Amino acid sequence: MDFAKRMEPFGTAIFAALNQERRAMEQTGRRVIDLSVGTPNVPPAPHIIEAMGKATLDAGNYVYAIQDLPELQESVAAWYSRRYGVALDPRTEVSSLLGSQDGLAHISLTLVNPGDTVLVPNPGYPIFSAGPSLAGAKLVTMPQTKENGYIIDLDAIDPVDARAAKLMIVSYPNNPVTSVAGPEFYEKLVDFAHRYDIAVLHDNAYSELAFDGLRCGSFLAYPGAMEIGVEFNSLSKSYGMAGARAGFALGNAEIIGKLKLLKSNIDYGIFIPIQRGAMAALDGPQECVKATAAVYQRRRDLLVDGLNAAGWKIEKPKATMFVWAQIPQGWESSMAFCMELMRRTGVIMVPGSSFGSLGEGFVRIALVQEDQAIAEAVQNIQASGMAHSRA
Repeated sequence: MDFAKRMEPFGTAIFAALNQERRAMEQTGRRVIDLSVGTPNVPPAPHIIEAMGKATLDAGNYVYAIQDLPELQESVAAWYSRRYGVALDPRTEVSSLLGSQDGLAHISLTLVNPGDTVLVPNPGYPIFSAGPSLAGAKLVTMPQTKENGYIIDLDAIDPVDARAAKLMIVSYPNNPVTSVAGPEFYEKLVDFAHRYDIAVLHDNAYSELAFDGLRCGSFLAYPGAMEIGVEFNSLSKSYGMAGARAGFALGNAEIIGKLKLLKSNIDYGIFIPIQRGAMAALDGPQECVKATAAVYQRRRDLLVDGLNAAGWKIEKPKATMFVWAQIPQGWESSMAFCMELMRRTGVIMVPGSSFGSLGEGFVRIALVQEDQAIAEAVQNIQASGMAHSRA
């Protein structure tokens, strides 16, 4: 059967190979410690679960939720004001998403015509590229390199590409490279977008998972950002609602309006009990967010300190639920390293090459297992000798 070419960005040989090897190991009874897929495993706080559970008992909540509950929009706007100092009109500058992935997959359809240029990060979260590809965009990558602190160098973007670009996708704290951008970058980003008339999408899904006292902000807080951009935020990581699929697009009213129009033709909104849970999360006590960040910080320290002691020198990330690590020397590729690591230790990591060409030579490690499993993974890697460079 001949399938559409637009499906080509989805599903990679890398993940298929990892899954095949994992299944083979599990069938033989081998224990596998999966640090690959970034699936949050810290559950929602009890008051969030209670709010969703109570709402599921109301038979009136099983209708189509074509429009967001006004109370939810107001809760989101109030949370953005308290948390980031950003003033939003809840009616025109806020839209729910079925998780950030929903918006990342679809927003290019509202801004981009086939052949238009979209600027995307490399390495980058796969949907950053796959979404624009669905819209028929021409992708131009913006390098995120170790030498530049894994922050996009806006000055290095070819002016020809900048003038052609309709949209650029940026995200800090970043998945997969875990970098955090400072005010200087955002000020420069807003100026760059205005100068070249480019719409900006900033994915802010990891702002609450910041460590060692760091506090991350919002792109929309910078002067001029609302005129050219939108931000996505999510309750998946910060409030443990990953499976509930609740996220938000916020910012420029024209872009938000077009996204709402598109979504009204694609889906029927977020299940009302989940909207009630989202309101409980945003309006309720925030100690659960700090507790979740503390869990990931503890796991980070356990993993990185342990691997450093074993001889694999890795820098501690300042934020996110991931660790980005350069593989020990001597391996022909990050894929070869990950496959051998899985076979010898039972530990699964994602080769950096799955996030773009500049990810080659690195791995992404997801902090999605309990402390005991992470400690076991460190012990297995240490015992295997794979933390050291190959001769």
